[in-house]
Amino acid sequence: MPSVVVVGAQWGDEGKGKAVDQLGDRVDLCVRYSGGNNAGHTLVVGGEKFVMHLLPSGILNPDTVTVLGNGVVIDLDVMQGELTTLRERGVQFEHPLISANAHVITEYHKVLDKVTERFLGKRRIGTTGRGIGPCYSDKINRLGIRIQDLLDEKILREKVEASLAQKNELLVKVYNRRPIEAEEIVECLLAHAELIKPYIVDSGRFVNDALDEGKVVLFEGAQAHHLDVDQGTYPYVTSSNPTAAGAATGGGVGPTRIDRTIGIAKAYTTRVGEGPFPTELFDDDGETLRSKGGEYGATTGRPRRCGWFDAVLVEQSVKINGFTDIFLTKLDILNGWDKIPVCVAYDIDGQRHDHYPMTQSQVHHAKPIYEYVDGWHEDISECRTFDELPPNCQAYVKHLEELIGCRISGIGVGPGREQSIVVHDLI
Repeated sequence: MPSVVVVGAQWGDEGKGKAVDQLGDRVDLCVRYSGGNNAGHTLVVGGEKFVMHLLPSGILNPDTVTVLGNGVVIDLDVMQGELTTLRERGVQFEHPLISANAHVITEYHKVLDKVTERFLGKRRIGTTGRGIGPCYSDKINRLGIRIQDLLDEKILREKVEASLAQKNELLVKVYNRRPIEAEEIVECLLAHAELIKPYIVDSGRFVNDALDEGKVVLFEGAQAHHLDVDQGTYPYVTSSNPTAAGAATGGGVGPTRIDRTIGIAKAYTTRVGEGPFPTELFDDDGETLRSKGGEYGATTGRPRRCGWFDAVLVEQSVKINGFTDIFLTKLDILNGWDKIPVCVAYDIDGQRHDHYPMTQSQVHHAKPIYEYVDGWHEDISECRTFDELPPNCQAYVKHLEELIGCRISGIGVGPGREQSIVVHDLI
């Protein structure tokens, strides 16, 4: 039985939740392996819209066990809030299991995130201010608070005090903010301890045991390849590894245990926050994509920057992640254009680049070289097979396949759970 990794192939917001939800009724375990509540995923089930930021998408499938892996950073207030909201809306689910090794976002992480971003001014990264970056920094600096620390009050207090001894110096002397009391943080965290204690597990062993038993395991990241701290448009990236390789470390499994990697890409491109974006549109077409696609951040509500499909960008994701399949979302949004531009290469200082540039400077100077594909005006939201799509729409999909070097196995033609076309089975 397979284990499958789902990764965003652009800059996030591609519709990973929809793809995960499509697989959900055949998945035994859905494991979130990276990121925190700095990214949202929107699911539409039975006409109802669900927006979640931390919980794995598989939680809407009652037969799927969900796990927050060791690579996730967890804001316990956010987690409890999302669980409460689902219960109030009548959703039946089992509480997600939580890795004992996952790191915890505290109030001081959120404070530092916000004051640091303001301090950077024009050099700001465009973070959500949710404390994700500072929490990962503490993890790397070995100052982090882990879920397991909530089970030992003495250790928890010692770790919080050690972390704040450093951070309060920074808050007071650099940012002119009041110091944070360790006891406030400890009490806040301990308030969650009894609630989550029954769900804390050795997630790596739990997931590996499930694979040994022949269960289907789906690994779900947050953000996307080009926001990966190692592979993305650094420094305008997240603080974790949402790439397929991150599923091994963040999910607690060896790389040989992963059978398939599925990239999720929009039929166009969007980005939230700062950073380079070669195909970004500043005209009516960009506004139309934003309006038709509802391109506003699920976490922050910020308008997303919109542009045409960038095959150079996605081909790089295919190469680095070893995608076996691509799930193409929001194809229906492209209805209505006579010609649809597709970026097939970059012009960088007068030279053509057919592959993604090596340096940050080159990416910032990249200008798109477009090919124009015939568009379509038919409504495709009711199509359920590839053959039902208009000929020009089929040609667009096939052309993207050629450009990115990976088969497109699924297509989203609307926001609803049922509005998908399966070209090749994803499991």
